[in-house]
Amino acid sequence: MVKNPAVRLVLADVDGTLVTDDKVLTERAITAVRELHEAGVLFSLTSGRPPRGMEMFIKPLSLSLPFAAFNGGQILSPTLDTLVEHVLDHDVLEGIVTDLARAKLETWFYAGSKWYVPSRDGSHVDRESATVQFAPTVMSQHQMPPGSIVKVVGVSDDHHLIQRAAVQIQEAYGQQVSAEASQPYYLDITHPLANKGTVVSYLAEQYQIDPQQIATIGDMPNDIDMFTVSGLSIAMGNAAEGVRGRAHRVTASNNEEGFANAMEEFVLGTKERL
Repeated sequence: MVKNPAVRLVLADVDGTLVTDDKVLTERAITAVRELHEAGVLFSLTSGRPPRGMEMFIKPLSLSLPFAAFNGGQILSPTLDTLVEHVLDHDVLEGIVTDLARAKLETWFYAGSKWYVPSRDGSHVDRESATVQFAPTVMSQHQMPPGSIVKVVGVSDDHHLIQRAAVQIQEAYGQQVSAEASQPYYLDITHPLANKGTVVSYLAEQYQIDPQQIATIGDMPNDIDMFTVSGLSIAMGNAAEGVRGRAHRVTASNNEEGFANAMEEFVLGTKERL
């Protein structure tokens, strides 16, 4: 029996939440999701990753619900069919690219199933390639990739620069974009409807669930969008104070089985609260 009968669906972030810093999906996390299924609680994922970077979770977690890539830029079925897609307006892309270059952020593009970078040796390219388990296409930074662009990423190891650029781009383009940090070193720029709050709304509508009966769990500022529209929000222990302060509950870090602990304590009721 589910100790918290109000929760009918759990929506989880991936990096910094479901997996460890080494991108490991632990056995306890897998077990926690299986126990959610057994308790009749629906489960889905939302991430800034591209769809191909989430495919490896479908089988071990027995995903049967649609899940969201690109922070909601694409919502896909477990067979990777695109159900919803929100692409960036071409008219604002040139300005965004110019602004990122001026801010000295390396620029990545995601269009369709392709990931484009200006250099294979660029910052975080190897790490990201290992994480999503596919390689990018190298393209001159003076070019725009073909096809509809779902996400632009500004990359820098200056975390304060990422934070400032997020504010500046959001202010400059207003309701034309959503600009949020998905990692301390990544600034994700997507269509305004491509945010994790809209993923909650989509799942609520599809499965006739009141958003107050949905639990969300994450660690980054872009997870606050789903925190604000869900009935139970859980921040990871590794989240920044500003993120933890926007959640109803706080669990352990992603390297300390925080996801599994949260499911056991706040949803399933199989772990006694300390």
